Amino acid sequence: MSTTTEHTDAPASLPPQPAPDVDTQGFWEATANGRLAMCRCINPQCRLWMMPPLDACRKCAAPTNFEEVSGQGSVYTFVVQRQAAVSGYLDNLPYVVGIIELDEQPGLRLPGRIVDIIPEDVHCDMRVQAALEPLPGGDYVVPVFRVLH
Repeated sequence: MSTTTEHTDAPASLPPQPAPDVDTQGFWEATANGRLAMCRCINPQCRLWMMPPLDACRKCAAPTNFEEVSGQGSVYTFVVQRQAAVSGYLDNLPYVVGIIELDEQPGLRLPGRIVDIIPEDVHCDMRVQAALEPLPGGDYVVPVFRVLH
C-alpha cells in the first residue's frame, strides 16, 4: 500500500510509516494479525479483486471487503534502489522494490521489497512469496517478498 507519511519527529533511521484510511484499514488490520488480505467484491457473480482498495467494486458497484490471499505471485516489474532516498533504508543499499502480480487474479498487483536476494538476480516473472515483517519505528507489519524455490 503506498499510503505513507513521513513523520518529522521520527529519527532519520526509521522508514516512513503507513497512514491508514477507511479504504486501507482492512489491509493493515490483516497484516497486524499475520495475514495478507486484499480488497474483493462481495457480489457472487463478480468477485473482482481490487488494488488499490475501494469501498465499492469498480466493475459492478457492489460492496467490498478484505479477503486473505496466498501471497504467491510473480515479479511484474521492479527497480533496484542504489542511492539513499528513503529514511529507514539508507544503510541497506542496494535494495529491490517490486510490483508483484498475485496469483489470485491477473492484474492484482502489490508493491513491496524483494528481500534475501542479490539485486542482479531479480528478474520479471520470478516467482515469489509474501512474508510479513514488522516495520521499524511503529506498530505496522508490511509484506516483503522472497523467491519461491
